This record gives sequence, structure tokens and C-alpha cells, in this order.
Amino acid sequence: MTHKAIIVTLCALVAGAAFLALPAGAQDAPKGCPTAESIGWHLGCQAYSFNRFTFYEAIDKTASLGLKWIEAYPGQRLSKDLPESVKFDQNLSADLQKEVLAKLKAADVTLVNYGVVGLSKDEADARKTFEFAKAMGIKTIVSEPAPAALPVLDKLCAEFDINISIHNHPKPSTYWDYKKVLDATKSVSKRIGSCSDTGHWCRSGISPVEAITALAEAGRVKSLHFKDLNEFGNPEAHDVAWGTGVANSKAILAELYKTGFKGVFSIEYEYNWDNSVPDIAVCVANFEKLAQEIVAANKK
Repeated sequence: MTHKAIIVTLCALVAGAAFLALPAGAQDAPKGCPTAESIGWHLGCQAYSFNRFTFYEAIDKTASLGLKWIEAYPGQRLSKDLPESVKFDQNLSADLQKEVLAKLKAADVTLVNYGVVGLSKDEADARKTFEFAKAMGIKTIVSEPAPAALPVLDKLCAEFDINISIHNHPKPSTYWDYKKVLDATKSVSKRIGSCSDTGHWCRSGISPVEAITALAEAGRVKSLHFKDLNEFGNPEAHDVAWGTGVANSKAILAELYKTGFKGVFSIEYEYNWDNSVPDIAVCVANFEKLAQEIVAANKK
């Protein structure tokens, strides 16, 4: 065997080993979620899943999964071709905003949500974020604003035709308990609701099914950071493929289907940071499979 043939053979063996090392189902995972999309469930990636990479790389990784939606977060390096100091956030210049929109269009990915970003009750300060969101076509701003800020933010939601999703970080953050979101939003319009982070509920010892049921029945689920975890009640628990952990993914989706939720599910996969695409591919496949099962069950 020639030296060149040996190298080719070794490369093939390495590639085959890497293929076999992917999580079960990842190799054959379909791209995209046609059934989920048909019922108004838009599955995309929260760019934080790829926080070891640039925002442009996050767009490409999202597209590689057959997904057409992305949620950006503030502070991610924009591009390898630009200095590290150039981050994606509401301070992007007009020229860079145009460049980002061109990148998204080329990849056939839509920037739909932005967060978690700070919003204060200072209207002039909050307005800057809303103006940025409007310019970028963002439909929902994800934040954890103080309850006292909600009346001012509600006014801006109506003015800009943009929603706010209140995110829940784990205990002891302001909105770790879904009841705090329900209480805070009693006096504001339905433009303000929950960015339901199912994983953080698990970490805080709250049943995601219980939380989603209460929020969905109140019409307050605006978007989701969808997760499944390996342990319940453990702040250090990590992500696993959807439907294989403790979150009870199918029951959550069944409740959302029952209450007629239509909106964005952002994959925020916080594990295997350097090579999470194979894991996320399994989540995508499982999400579509669960959507098919739920739709079929409701046709009987």
C-alpha cells in the first residue's frame, strides 16, 4: 500500500469512528420540523448554544440543522473577520446591522428573538433596545425586567409592535417561580408573557408541566427556551436529548398544543459546548417525532 493510500485509509477510519460516536439517531435525524411548523411551532436555536463561536457561525450551525429561526443574545462576537471587540448587541452600527441582515438572508435564517437583555423602567433607555429590535425585524425581546418597569415597557410593546418574554433563571432570580411571572403580568397586556425556560424550572425544583399549564391557561407563554435535563432539583444538572430526561417534554408539548400555543421554541443546549450540533440534531428529530405523535393522538 502506498503512503498516499495509507493516509486515505486512516482518514476514512477516523471519519467512520467520528460518525459512529454521534448520539443515537443523530446520523439519520431529519432536518427541520415540518409537522411542528404546520401547527405553528417554530423551532430554532438560541445562539447561546454556540457561545464558543461567533454569531455568524451560530447562524450557519442553525441552518445546518435545517432550522430557519434564531434567537440572538447580547455580547456574542459577531464574526471571525471582525475584531473580537465587535459584539452582537443593540449598539451595532447601522452598517453592521445591514451586514447581519444580509448574512441571515443568505443562510435563510430569520432573527426572531433577542435576549436575555436588560430592560429598565427608564423609557429613553429601553427605547434604544426596541428601536434596534424593530430595525432587525425582531418580534420578541427576552428580558428579566423589574415588575415596576412593566407598565413603561408595555407602552413600548404597543408602540413598536414587539413582545416581551420574561425569562426565568434558576432560584433565587426574580422570576425563578412561574407564579412570580403570573403575578407581575396581571396588570399589563398579553404582549408581555413568559420566556419559559423548562430546564431552569427543573433546576429550581419546579415541574415544567405544572408551570407551562398555568402560564398557557393564562395566555402568558410568549416563547420558550426549551430544554430537557438529566436531573431534577439539581442546579448543576445538564442538558440531554429532548424526551430522554426529567422535564417530561411530551407532556409539556401536549399542553401547549391543547391551549393553542403558536410561537418560537429556542434550543438552548448548554452541554458539549464545543461540538453540540450532533446532540441538537437529536433534539430536533425528537421534537418533530413528539409533534407527530401529539397531532396524531388529537385526530383520533
